[in-house]
Amino acid sequence: MNEIGSFRTRTCHGVTRRAFLQTAASLPAAWGLSSIAANGAVGSVKAKSVLVVWLWGGPSQLDTFDPKPKAPSEIRGPFAAIATRTPGVQFSEPLPRLADRSEKFAVIRSTVFSGNHGLGPLTGAIIATGQPNFGSIVAKHRGSDLHLPPFISVVPPKGPGHGAFLLTQKGKGGGDWGAAYDPFMASCSAEGETTLRGLKLVDGLPFARLEDRRLLSARLDKLKRSAEDVYDHWDHHFKNAYGLLTNPESAAAFDLSQEPARVREKYGYTSFGQSLLLGRRLVEAGTPYVQVNWSLGVDSVDEGTNTGWDTHYNNFGLMTDYHGPILDWSLSALLDDLDDRGLLDQTLVVATGEMGRTPKINATGGRDHWATCSMLWAGAGVRGGRIIGATDAIGGQPITKPVTAAMMGATILDRAGIDQAARAQKKLLPGAEVVHELF
Repeated sequence: MNEIGSFRTRTCHGVTRRAFLQTAASLPAAWGLSSIAANGAVGSVKAKSVLVVWLWGGPSQLDTFDPKPKAPSEIRGPFAAIATRTPGVQFSEPLPRLADRSEKFAVIRSTVFSGNHGLGPLTGAIIATGQPNFGSIVAKHRGSDLHLPPFISVVPPKGPGHGAFLLTQKGKGGGDWGAAYDPFMASCSAEGETTLRGLKLVDGLPFARLEDRRLLSARLDKLKRSAEDVYDHWDHHFKNAYGLLTNPESAAAFDLSQEPARVREKYGYTSFGQSLLLGRRLVEAGTPYVQVNWSLGVDSVDEGTNTGWDTHYNNFGLMTDYHGPILDWSLSALLDDLDDRGLLDQTLVVATGEMGRTPKINATGGRDHWATCSMLWAGAGVRGGRIIGATDAIGGQPITKPVTAAMMGATILDRAGIDQAARAQKKLLPGAEVVHELF
């Protein structure tokens, strides 16, 4: 961790330390990635932006998009299957708003990941080792001519850290490519207060006042006078970070207070809902890749609005009180908002966890780890009202061709303009097929 504007100055009382901003060492390098022109021509870009909704912990396929109403009670659970706008297609009872919007998205029911926690699916691998996140690939290939980083990951400011902790997982960023390709991290609270993780503002200067350039300039001048010799040696990395914070358009993208109250209410006052609203603002500002994370930890041992999806116990209570209503309300709001603003056609939205849950309910009223899961896809040419693939009578195994993490990645990258030729040249996801049935 480096600190922007962090100096050690000697006074009559010894060495003191002052800091204006603190940033992860990887941030500016990723930010200053070459533009598209420098990286070579991009293929047919069908998605100006990609927005991945990461449901950390693994939602049950049966209790979301692949209910099995004819299965025995120990499989189907207490939820009814409800009709959607798509004839003959049913979702689980906790998702009525999404069911009413089924024409806006497609669902892949035959997805098969590893069945364990990890960010492998976000790298196209069964298990993440050194492979880069899809966002890192898009950032490297597309770059950014904006004052915003090309890959931004949004997380709650706090929440369950039990089990697999998101921020320490392999696959969250550049991997073997190095920390230069890690995402820029931001946090969003239930009240819509945005914090740039790893960036620490000088005491008394809240993020909402970043556009007060006179105040910011005065603070910098004061710090500069206290350590002139060090300040003048700031390198371009730190100046890039300073550039984001002092650029009105960039700072505004992170400021949810600029949204009307009715819009913020539409997304819901949870960290997930407000994070999706932040994701929409970043997409609207032209960010190539945004990942919105449901929680920091996978486990559901801490009940609350930030609890993870790893529901080994009380699966149905959590789905009724937290997971179902929050996902249904906020994700529906995102799809409506993108559509109303004319952004859905140019934004690829993918919502998934790293796995599904066991068809059979366990002794503590939960569902355990399972490889088969469902994914939601929308925008950027995805044909809505479609179900891709199918599972057996208990939602356990695909009875059609499985869709893998590599296929998920190939489809995302293809929509983002990294076509098969470009993927082959860069040795990315070799042999992986695009899920053409989505389009």
